[in-house]
Amino acid sequence: MFDDTIAAIATPLGEGGLAVIRISGPQALAIADHAFTPVGKNSLKPSAAPTHTIHFGKVTRNGKTIDEVLVAVLRAPRTFTREDVVEITCHGGVLPSKLVLDTVLAAGARLAEPGEFTRRAFLNGRIDLAQAEAVVDIIHSRTDLALRAANEQLAGKLSQRINQLRDDLLKTLAHVEAYLDFPDEDIPQETQTQLLKRLEAGAAFMAELLRTADEGQILRRGIRAAIIGRPNVGKSSLLNQLLGHDRAIVSPIAGTTRDTIEETANIRGLPVVFIDTAGLREGRDVIEVEGIRRSRATLAKAELILHVLDASEPLTEADKHYLTEFADKKRIVVRNKTDLPLKLELPADSRFTHHVSVVDVCCLTGTGLEALKDAIKAMVWAGEIQNEMLQVMINSRHQDALNRALAATQLTLGALRAGETLELAAMDLRIAVNAVGEIVGKTTTEDLLDLIFSQFCIGK
Repeated sequence: MFDDTIAAIATPLGEGGLAVIRISGPQALAIADHAFTPVGKNSLKPSAAPTHTIHFGKVTRNGKTIDEVLVAVLRAPRTFTREDVVEITCHGGVLPSKLVLDTVLAAGARLAEPGEFTRRAFLNGRIDLAQAEAVVDIIHSRTDLALRAANEQLAGKLSQRINQLRDDLLKTLAHVEAYLDFPDEDIPQETQTQLLKRLEAGAAFMAELLRTADEGQILRRGIRAAIIGRPNVGKSSLLNQLLGHDRAIVSPIAGTTRDTIEETANIRGLPVVFIDTAGLREGRDVIEVEGIRRSRATLAKAELILHVLDASEPLTEADKHYLTEFADKKRIVVRNKTDLPLKLELPADSRFTHHVSVVDVCCLTGTGLEALKDAIKAMVWAGEIQNEMLQVMINSRHQDALNRALAATQLTLGALRAGETLELAAMDLRIAVNAVGEIVGKTTTEDLLDLIFSQFCIGK
């Protein structure tokens, strides 16, 4: 529990129907009393109200009404932070919410730091660190699958397995340290076999979790797919078809796209950031040169290339050049304008077709778009997306901790099998236990917490 009381606007700034100001801490009810005047015989001051009730009234300051509001009273410990919480719902808009927040701050609350409500929930034992990270994942989810994975983590599915892993490592460490206290006694063969089996199972489980890291990253941040090709082959038309609305200007005039355009689409449950690039060629003016330079920079970061070719024209030397240039990238060749007579033939030379999937589309009619979406998913995600996988999708922080834990566990296994001194085995095993504990927050530092919660918005 904390000594001070924090407050912040918990909804996005801007015009809207409603805004919510959240207050949490030991003085939350008293501070809300100062700001809130109940209206009606059934409305009460927050300090007199039962927990989990809502009351109508107005927020006043210096005798003037700021806004009519609803106040939700939530008493500890049955709250998100396990502190007394008051949530004031006022009319949406920048000014009403700001004035209500200013009134609350003037009554004695402190403006919350980014992620401080969730940080208090963690420090007060309401959630663990992996669950806290899931809150950010829920907010940033861009597909149903990403949201499901985040909700599974918030529900503690990953934490349960990590805690079981840590418990198993701790049991093994306790056995090893017990024999350290009696240096004249060797570990019985039966006991050593059990310890090795437990460690081997733990190492196998860590390796299994690490295999979900790439998929977890895809669900959380999406993949970047650059749409490239010569000018006027239909790159902008393809982007508009994939998004389902007109985002890029489509024109028969070559060089219409002067800058990169980025938009996210849901492709078979996966968030894909499509980047429409300026047509690859020599720029004719300063603006087009800059657009092509940005296209090149985007291509260097892209994880997938959609190379658009005009199926109604023979393959050009420029097409061959770009097929060769991006041979080291995951790529799909999209043959567009298939409603016209086919004149394009791809060369059999492996320099052009290495790691290439070919899909025929017509951006004018939308023909072939579903097959292209299937090809995109197949390029970045092997197999079906199972619900069991969503329960244990790890992020990059978890991946780093598990890599360290797995390496230390393997060293412990080697030491026990080779009959080395138990001090070395115990030292490596402590490293593994601490690394696994980092995932759920049982081993933390202030710097780690600052890094994680700085990614949150104020009010969450």
